[in-house]
Amino acid sequence: MREARRVLEAVAEVEGLSFELVEWDLGADRFLREGISITEEEFRSLAEEYDAILMGALGDPRVPGNEHARDILLGLRFRLDLYVNFRPCVLLAPDLCPLKRVKVPVRLEIFRENTEGPYVGMGGVFKKGTPEEVAIEEDMNTRGGVERIVRAAFDFARAKGRHRVTLVDKANAMRHAGGLWRRVFAEVGEVYPDIEREEMYVDAMAMDLVRRPERYAVIVTSNLFGDIISDLAAELTGGLGLAPSANIHPGLHALFEPVQGSAPDIAGKGKANPMGAIRCVALLLDHFGHAGGCERVERAVAVAIAQGRTTADLGGSFTTEEVGRWLAERVLRGAAVES
Repeated sequence: MREARRVLEAVAEVEGLSFELVEWDLGADRFLREGISITEEEFRSLAEEYDAILMGALGDPRVPGNEHARDILLGLRFRLDLYVNFRPCVLLAPDLCPLKRVKVPVRLEIFRENTEGPYVGMGGVFKKGTPEEVAIEEDMNTRGGVERIVRAAFDFARAKGRHRVTLVDKANAMRHAGGLWRRVFAEVGEVYPDIEREEMYVDAMAMDLVRRPERYAVIVTSNLFGDIISDLAAELTGGLGLAPSANIHPGLHALFEPVQGSAPDIAGKGKANPMGAIRCVALLLDHFGHAGGCERVERAVAVAIAQGRTTADLGGSFTTEEVGRWLAERVLRGAAVES
């Protein structure tokens, strides 16, 4: 996150942007020190006083139950009603794809429903710890929740000039939830006659993403399936270290976070890839209408990959800080060349 901030400040200098960046002490250290993950007052402040949140990965083995991560991340998603989880997976260089035959552009833009599904915590356990134990996890889907994420995917496709939206579900086995998703998808899709629509079962989609990822563009799906499919898509386009995400309630709140986990085993060793966090900066800039700044960041990342100026997970020998400093300098140098 230090490197993400470094790059954001470089873009702000180049683009003439004015903003206030306030650091918050949230995470495992605070939880262990004070027993506090996030307070009601902090939720209120984030909702009412800030335009966006740029957040690092959460998770620490010193908190085995991950209470702080659940309270903070899921708390923000649900309390701020961040129903759009947008995960773009773009292949910036063919060599990053583990599929040797893929040499063509791959751009997978996934819209994951972010506030419903099995993640709401509905269900329970009966006769826990006995041979007769029963565990039930409810998959909650509302028409309003499905409709708004489907509409967000079609709006994005039209705005960005994409020509197909793919629904991913498991309607053959989950008839009630799948039936709702398919009915809403068809009804909303009728309003966008210029955009092709198709449905895919999640297992078939997982197979086809490996077989021909270049075929797909905008994908819309449920919370659980989106969690899984987006990780597969990220791996096909360079790995989780490159993957950004945006959690958004359009017109109200926005939270940007890298997809990868916290990797506590390499913390402080300079091995972590900062590009996912830095590409979150690009998403943040684009969200607020600064397309030029977004493009500067994405272009700098692409050049760094092409020149091998990366951390070891992408085959380079640079440290986390060296990658961040190089990208920030590239943003500044690129602006000087353009001017």
